[in-house]
Amino acid sequence: MEFFYIILFVVAFLYASVGHGGASGYLALMAIYGIAPEVMKPTALLLNLFVSGSAFLQFYRGKHFLKKIFIPLAAASIPMSFIGGMLIIEDHIYKRILGALLLLPVIRLFFFKNTESSALKASRFDLSLLVGGGIGLLSGMIGIGGGIILSPVLLLLKWTDQKQTAAISALFIFVNSVAGLAGQFTKGIAFNNNMLMYVVVAFSGGLLGAYYGASKFNQNVLKNVLGLVLFMAAFKLWFV
Repeated sequence: MEFFYIILFVVAFLYASVGHGGASGYLALMAIYGIAPEVMKPTALLLNLFVSGSAFLQFYRGKHFLKKIFIPLAAASIPMSFIGGMLIIEDHIYKRILGALLLLPVIRLFFFKNTESSALKASRFDLSLLVGGGIGLLSGMIGIGGGIILSPVLLLLKWTDQKQTAAISALFIFVNSVAGLAGQFTKGIAFNNNMLMYVVVAFSGGLLGAYYGASKFNQNVLKNVLGLVLFMAAFKLWFV
């Protein structure tokens, strides 16, 4: 179990360094350790709250947050995430969907480079509502904050650069995690007995990762390592 906590710390650190809460990483780790899906979903969302919250504060202090882009995304995603959290999915379907979603951050980490300021485009309100609502529903269903889906979409649309994407994604993850947990509470919720230790370890890793990601280091090596781990977890969920 000690190795589990070490990996949990590293996952929280890596995710927070790119503005994510880490739910997909926590879900992948718990899947590898054979934790039941009904425990995985609320656990990942709870850890998301602590890690994404700390990540957002660091990127906000670095003046990377764009409120105009965030508001319509969140306005649509919050109610849909609540609805998604109320839905119950069969275990084998849940694992297939999660495995597919884990490939999204892999694609983002390996293939999306930073967008130059001169190449950025204005966001669209109607498209923001559509994107936010769709991601919110899927986030609540699977137990993620939605940052792994939102980040590549923002970069693909060229609405934000990488650090702006990180700031928006971090707060998006936080509000969706709250909504998803609220939806799950309506159907009953289960936590692991080691939850307090999970929170302490993930929050510590998240604080450190957000600090370095917002202001300190080049993230290329860390992103490659994180991408490889997520690819392995996706493979396990689909084929093992």
